[in-house]
Amino acid sequence: MTAMETRMIAGILVPRTKLVERAINYAREACEPYLFNHVMRSWLFAVKIAEVQNATHDAEVLAVGALLHDTTLNDRFAGPRRFEVEAADLARNFAVEAGLDRRRAQLIWDSVALNSTPSIGLYKETEIALCTTGICLDVVGLDYSLIPRTEVQAIIAEFPRLGMKKRMTACFCHIAQTQPETTYDNFVRDFGERLVPGYKASSSVDLVAAAPFDE
Repeated sequence: MTAMETRMIAGILVPRTKLVERAINYAREACEPYLFNHVMRSWLFAVKIAEVQNATHDAEVLAVGALLHDTTLNDRFAGPRRFEVEAADLARNFAVEAGLDRRRAQLIWDSVALNSTPSIGLYKETEIALCTTGICLDVVGLDYSLIPRTEVQAIIAEFPRLGMKKRMTACFCHIAQTQPETTYDNFVRDFGERLVPGYKASSSVDLVAAAPFDE
């Protein structure tokens, strides 16, 4: 972490800059309480993973990416693109308006857009990989054992889960039901296929077969 003002949140040392404080406030206003707690935990987990792995990174980029990654995950989502891309645009606009340069703003965009695609995000730049890891740790337990259990419990005590599994599942099902065209190549399809009656999305098999070329 580069030299900057810091503070402790739930026992984790994090940057305390105007940009980070603005991102926290933005997330608090944009997200329901359970989701705000999720993005805070995701950020803190990511910061702790960086510490454990001694990973040099841009602490503000990591903070903004993690804090703003789920701003569109709600029962009001109406597309037209997948929710991660819509949120990525909002996060990049936030970064640009705050004065970040193009490279840092793009790292934030990628962190948000790839937050639910660990098969790609984990192999991107350090900030993106850390953001992906923190988010996936909180959602599915990825690399759970890397952080001491007492520290995990301290973070959860500060930012309780508030029924996140059920609340998040309801949001994914809403997207699958109302915007199935945004789900054909991402994990939301899994929720649609298992939990949403009548769900149907485009298939890559059909898209290849229908490509407008003579063979």
